[in-house]
Amino acid sequence: MNVDRQHIFLPWTVQEQEDPVLEFVRGDGVYFYDRQDKCYLDFLSQLFNCNLGHGNHRVIEAIRNQAEQACCISPQLLTEERSLLSKELIQLVPGDLDKCLYVNSGSEANELAFIMARMMTGRPKIFAKYRSYHGTTYGTLGTAGDPRRIAVEPGPPGCVRFFDPYCYRCDFKLEFPDCCIHCLDALETQIQLENPATVAAIVVEPVTGAAGGFPLPEGYLKRLRAICDKYGILLIADEVITGFGRTGKWFGVNHENVIPDILVLAKGLTSGYIPMGAVVVRSHMSQYFESRMLPIGGTYAGNPIATAAARACLKAYQEEDCVNNAQKMGALLLKKLGELKECHPCIGDVRGQGLLTCLELVRDRVTKLSLTDSSNNASLARLIRRQAWENGLHLLARGNLILIAPPLVVNTDQISEGIQKLDHVLTWLDSTLKQQ
Repeated sequence: MNVDRQHIFLPWTVQEQEDPVLEFVRGDGVYFYDRQDKCYLDFLSQLFNCNLGHGNHRVIEAIRNQAEQACCISPQLLTEERSLLSKELIQLVPGDLDKCLYVNSGSEANELAFIMARMMTGRPKIFAKYRSYHGTTYGTLGTAGDPRRIAVEPGPPGCVRFFDPYCYRCDFKLEFPDCCIHCLDALETQIQLENPATVAAIVVEPVTGAAGGFPLPEGYLKRLRAICDKYGILLIADEVITGFGRTGKWFGVNHENVIPDILVLAKGLTSGYIPMGAVVVRSHMSQYFESRMLPIGGTYAGNPIATAAARACLKAYQEEDCVNNAQKMGALLLKKLGELKECHPCIGDVRGQGLLTCLELVRDRVTKLSLTDSSNNASLARLIRRQAWENGLHLLARGNLILIAPPLVVNTDQISEGIQKLDHVLTWLDSTLKQQ
């Protein structure tokens, strides 16, 4: 029996089209179960956030113990858990990032990062890639380039979008590395045309998440850091998805040893067990706000249960060697996805970093004709997702993309199991396309 959803809105969807909806009952490790006790391999970590898998006893116990002491404390009061969490985070983040501001989600964290950047620089503009997603608040949705921004357009003032380093479909018709990362040359020209004195920050994901699933090419982030320094622009690293081992290092910026001015965190911070986000800033920013009002915050920001869960997650990541496992299993996953590509003509590109991977689906590999257009974008993705559920597999199908991001505790057998299930889904897709 399906749960009655008469009074429930489902996000990011046309309500009448989402029927039936998968009903989650319980989870265990990299698996979860519906009401009929059917088992699903969670090849998405729910929504890129359940890094430790389901039912981690360390995190559950931390939540239980803290709930018995105190559940809610004003964010203006100090707690031992929040203090210890901040110290532990600062030991993990790169460079001179030295102060944390807690919120309840990645959307809030990016929103506050934009506010802080504008306050400190006195400049109005935030640059974001066309293929990017940074949250669902008015400010974040309106700033990012994701098509979901259309709902809030014209959006907030001061948002400027630039072309992505989308190597599979380069907007400049060039090939990496011969291109010398031309898209950054174009970005610098755009900054000059917009007037650098008006640009507060540039926000990027080290690996684009739901908006494309592609990593930044080697050298991109380091050069972007240099461009920001040249014009006095703050660099915001949105690591809501990529943080806490997802890419095979603690943070995506670690791959190029780049220090952002603002590091935005959520999802893996608590492994999705409790809502929580964080903004971590460099010392020059924390010093700036020492003598100035910080007019942002939230009632539930840094609440004791969330901070206790986050501390337990950090300990689990370290003691269970999750970051190294993500690197090893990510390499295996990419290898096996590449093997699938050889068997399924619908796969145009395989890409990713660590346990954040993506398949881009095409009708023709030579022309790279997309599998979807504006008329069937959502419907085909919905069919792929349902076919995956039929095969006991949970993933994200969006447009012509299939995004795969298993929990960081996944093992080789579970990777093989997921690939086998995905093979069945792609076989169905190949057959469906032949009939069209």
